[in-house]
Amino acid sequence: MSGVELVMLACCDLGGVVRGRSLPADELPGQMEAGVGWVPANHALTPLGGLAEPNPFGSTGDLRLRPDADTHTRIDGEEPVPAFELVLCDIAGTDGAPWECCPRTFLRGALAELESELGATLRASFEHEFQLMGTLAPALPFSLEAQRVAEPFASRVMAALADVGVQPERFMPEFGEHQYEIPVMPADGIAAADRSVIFKEVVREIARRCAMRASFAPLAKPDGPGNGAHVHFSLVDSAGASMLYDPAAESGLSALALRFAAGILAHADALSALTAPSPTSAARLTPHHWSAGAVALAPRNREALLRIPPLLTLGRLDAARQARLEYRAADAAANPYLVLGAIVRAGLDGVRRELPAPPLLDRDPSQLEGADAERFRVGGLPRSLDDALGALEGDKTARAWFSPLLYDAYVSLKRAEIEATAGEDLAQRCARYARVY
Repeated sequence: MSGVELVMLACCDLGGVVRGRSLPADELPGQMEAGVGWVPANHALTPLGGLAEPNPFGSTGDLRLRPDADTHTRIDGEEPVPAFELVLCDIAGTDGAPWECCPRTFLRGALAELESELGATLRASFEHEFQLMGTLAPALPFSLEAQRVAEPFASRVMAALADVGVQPERFMPEFGEHQYEIPVMPADGIAAADRSVIFKEVVREIARRCAMRASFAPLAKPDGPGNGAHVHFSLVDSAGASMLYDPAAESGLSALALRFAAGILAHADALSALTAPSPTSAARLTPHHWSAGAVALAPRNREALLRIPPLLTLGRLDAARQARLEYRAADAAANPYLVLGAIVRAGLDGVRRELPAPPLLDRDPSQLEGADAERFRVGGLPRSLDDALGALEGDKTARAWFSPLLYDAYVSLKRAEIEATAGEDLAQRCARYARVY
C-alpha cells in the first residue's frame, strides 16, 4: 500500500525548533487561507522536551498557523523515503489577526520601522556551520579529503538547496571535525530568516537520506570550535545599493553604518540572550574561538562581534553593492526572526541616538591588555545564558522591543533550559544540545 504524501504547516518556535501540523499534500490548496489549528502553550515547549513552568499561556486559547505560499518547499521522494514538504506560517488569532508572540510578526514590525525611518530594506543571509555525524574518521580541516568524505551528501545537498530556491554559493569543509559550511545568497526582509529555517531543514533531510545526521549545535564538544550562524546584513535603498557604503571613509562604512553598528554594540549583552540562547552558547563566544572574542567593530577580523568583510574589486565586482556587516555571535539555537528583528532594532537605536562611531579594532584581541582590552571589551559578552538574560532584563530599550507576553514567554523558556541543565557539566550539556540541534 502506498502512503499519503504529507506536508507540514510549520513555524520556528522560540527555541529555534521547527514545529507544526501535517496534512495530506493534496489538501494544501484548500488550507492556504485558514491554515491549521495551533495552541499558545506550544510556544512554551522547550528544546529539551516538556513545557516551561511557569509560562504565561497555560491551557487556554486557540491560534492558527497560516501558511505563506512563498515559503512552500518540496523535495521529491526516493523509495522508500516519501517527499519532504513544508510551508512556513505566521501564527495568528482565529480571526486572522497577527499574534503578538509570532516571531515572523516580531521581525515584520522591525522591518517596518527600518523602512519608515530610513527608507531602507534589510538584505541578509545566515552563514550556518554544522557537523555531519557518521561513522567515518574525520579528515583534515579544509581538505579535499574532507569534502570527499562528505559525499554523496555534499553534491546532493547543494542540488536540493538550489532546487528549493535557497541559492547555495559554496560547499566548504571547516576547521572542526566533520564540520562544514554552506554560504547562501542573501535575501530581502523576512525571506532572509525564512531561508535560514529552510536551509537547516533541507540539510537535515539530505543527511538523513545519506544515513548521516546533521547537527547545528552551538558547541558539539567543550574543546571544539563550535558552530556559528553568522549574520551578514546590509541596508539597501530603492535602487538596491548598500546604504552602509562610503568609498571616502577609511573603513568603507558610511556614517549611517557606523551609528547602526554602535547601536548593536551598545546592546550587545542583551542581544546575546536572543542570538546565542542555549546553555552551551556562551562557551563559544570567548577569545580564540573565532566567534566574538571582543565586543568591537573590526575590518577582516574573525574575533570581533561585528566584522567588516572585505570589498572585492577582482572580476570587476561592484564594491557599493557588497558593503555589509557580519554579526558573529549568533548560533542555530536562536530563532532567526528574533535575531534579525533584534539586530535591526538595536541598530536603529544607534541611529536615533546618533551614537558616535565605535573605534575600529585593528589586531587580534588576544594581543590587547589593560585599557585597550577594556576599550574593546575583550571577552566581554555574558559568560552564561543566565548572565545574558540578566542583561536583557536590565536593558530597558531592548525589553521594549517585545510585548510583555512575548518577553515573559521567552524568558520562561530559557529559564527552564537553565534549570534542566543545572546539574550537568559542559560536556554533558554539549552532548545534549548536539542531539537537539
